[in-house]
Amino acid sequence: MTNNDIVQKLWNLCDVLRDDGINYSDYVTELVLLLFIKMVHENTQAGTLKKHPLPEGCRWSDLNGKSGINLLNDYKRILLSLSTGKDGDGTLVHDDPLISAIYADAQTRLREPRHLEQMIKTLDQIDWFSAQKDGLGDLYEGLLEKNANETKSGAGQYFTPRALINTMVNCLKPQPGERIQDPAAGTAGFLIAAHEYIKSQTDDLYELSDKDKTFQTTRAYVGIELVPGTRRLALMNCLLHGMEGDAEGVVHLGNALGQTGAGLEKADVILANPPFGTSKGGDASITRDDLTYKTSNKQLAFLQHIYRNLKPGGRAAVVLPDNVLFEAGVGTDVRRDLMNKCNLHTILRLPTGIFYAQGVKTNVLFFTKGSTADKHQEENCTENVWVYDLRTNMPSFGKRTPFGDQHLKPFEDVYGESPNGDGERKEGEYSFHSEDIELPEHSDENEGVDPRLAHSRWRGFSRQWIAEHKGDSLDISWLKDSDSVDAANLPEPSVLAGEAMGELVQALGELDVLMRELGAEEEADGARVLLDDYFGRGLR
Repeated sequence: MTNNDIVQKLWNLCDVLRDDGINYSDYVTELVLLLFIKMVHENTQAGTLKKHPLPEGCRWSDLNGKSGINLLNDYKRILLSLSTGKDGDGTLVHDDPLISAIYADAQTRLREPRHLEQMIKTLDQIDWFSAQKDGLGDLYEGLLEKNANETKSGAGQYFTPRALINTMVNCLKPQPGERIQDPAAGTAGFLIAAHEYIKSQTDDLYELSDKDKTFQTTRAYVGIELVPGTRRLALMNCLLHGMEGDAEGVVHLGNALGQTGAGLEKADVILANPPFGTSKGGDASITRDDLTYKTSNKQLAFLQHIYRNLKPGGRAAVVLPDNVLFEAGVGTDVRRDLMNKCNLHTILRLPTGIFYAQGVKTNVLFFTKGSTADKHQEENCTENVWVYDLRTNMPSFGKRTPFGDQHLKPFEDVYGESPNGDGERKEGEYSFHSEDIELPEHSDENEGVDPRLAHSRWRGFSRQWIAEHKGDSLDISWLKDSDSVDAANLPEPSVLAGEAMGELVQALGELDVLMRELGAEEEADGARVLLDDYFGRGLR
């Protein structure tokens, strides 16, 4: 069986959960509570885990082979014991804070013993030997990705496409001994990819000393996740990949825009895809008092946290929506501060349709704290910004046209070998080779340049040019959409509608910020109440 076959077999168990009246949104949580016990068993049998992390009486062997109400009652007892560390009579079962965190408040909603028995038998019938070849952690991630692709579950909000994660990690090249962070960890995809990259560069960590190995598994990675259920998935994911973390695990529960984020140590590498949207209710979720520029825009707050929390010479890659590149007021202040304190050397303009919200247009910003010459420099660190446009004249990605490694490989090639983006770069590579495409009219980006560069996806712009021609906006585009007038090649109506809604929400968020900056807080609050009533769950 291939990994995909096994993932599909696991996903089919959701039919069993549905028959027991369990809601769609609870499928993965219900499934992984049982699946993790099975995967730990398989990892222990294969020798991947040196010792069994689950206490006696709470293991797979305590479940399989049983049936009826005794099985269901034993399962409920196991979940309670793993969660609290104590049995029903108060007897201490374990004192492992990581296991308690993974199973915090865990309880099954299954009511029919036969459904639990069916799930256990199905898990026992899976070809786990085949699954071990790719690693059970990868299998688990495949299940999370499957869930994220099912739009009804809403899980896509914390799942970044695997191909994009790999490219960001490949460009930054994390090294053994470095502290690597993700302040919006989700299911820990970035941290795990960084760990797997380091393992691939060090022969699965065998080249490291025992001390360095211990650092890599217990101290090298730290993430923060706000949602307890998502953190549970992240902790399971990390443990299945051999990442233990500290007493709280690799991913801590908390708010990076609150005191949890303020207390983080400085990092060598930060990889992140912060949640999109404006903080609901003003600054309610942004309680940091150490951020220079106050804002209710969560992405601007996250961006400040990230470049402030880098060590001198530290490097970051962060996914951000378009509005961060052009928003006026505080947005301009944050961008200028970023370009002063960091070398913002690369922007990757991403295609639409690769995230759960079709209308959201996103980018990856790559930057290094300080300049290449002086890591402690805090002014004028950015001299040139290189932009790769992977958005214009790209297909509409989705289930029928999946976004993959092959679409990002040309960008990795021009990014270069240096993780700081300071290697030799050449404009005009990976062009459209379409000399007959007309240049856009009134384009500052194309004024006075070789016409062939107007068709290239890869261009460099000086810091001075950005200040003089763009007013420190980083919304830099020069390619003409060759399909813009061809109705036959337009995206599906649902995609167009999603993009329109995304742009409307973005515009409304910017109006909200502007009204507050003009001192019209009461009017902004009144408008937000009306919008919240209209949209049901408010703008995010």
